[in-house]
Amino acid sequence: MEAQHTIVIADDHPLFRNALFQSVHMAISGANLLEADSLDSLLSLLEKEHDVDLLLLDLKMPGANGMSGLIQLRQQYPELPTVVISASEEEKVIRQVHSHGAFGFIPKSSDMRELISALNQVLDGEPFFPDNISENNQAYRDLADKIATLTPQQYKVLGMLSDGQLNKQIAYDLNVSEATIKAHMTAIFRKLDVKNRTQAVILLQQLDLDE
Repeated sequence: MEAQHTIVIADDHPLFRNALFQSVHMAISGANLLEADSLDSLLSLLEKEHDVDLLLLDLKMPGANGMSGLIQLRQQYPELPTVVISASEEEKVIRQVHSHGAFGFIPKSSDMRELISALNQVLDGEPFFPDNISENNQAYRDLADKIATLTPQQYKVLGMLSDGQLNKQIAYDLNVSEATIKAHMTAIFRKLDVKNRTQAVILLQQLDLDE
């Protein structure tokens, strides 16, 4: 394709990121490629870059719990076409990616020809998914909708809760007061319709991918 596209590759594995970098260059002439290796670095990059044409997203990056990273990105950047590139190729995972508004799903096992075809298709404005995607169950979608109501800071606090950190540790890491963290947690519990941190963490873990 002759037109220049700005494409972000978000993956925490340097070898795969480099391989994908080379593949995209071969597939798309003159592409401007940017890279991120965590959800935080990706969000920082997207704050600075306002003309991104496509995001190629790995689901399992630092800072992302299963589908929750994709959910947060779709909430903050609903107009950005996001294509998931994942080693998790189960139909359940593809259904979830589809239901959360991704523009496509490309298995990491794809060969060069398949990758080039898929990339050109999404850049032409056509979603790319493997065949036979069935509807996701309503309970999962309801859960995802709740997670999507969290602000970026609330989502970060929830992720740190999931890692087992105490209020004092979270406040220190985020450079805010403990009272601020407690306020965030009150809001998180209300939005997720749970009563305590244990229930909130369990809810988040339900979005995790199977290993």
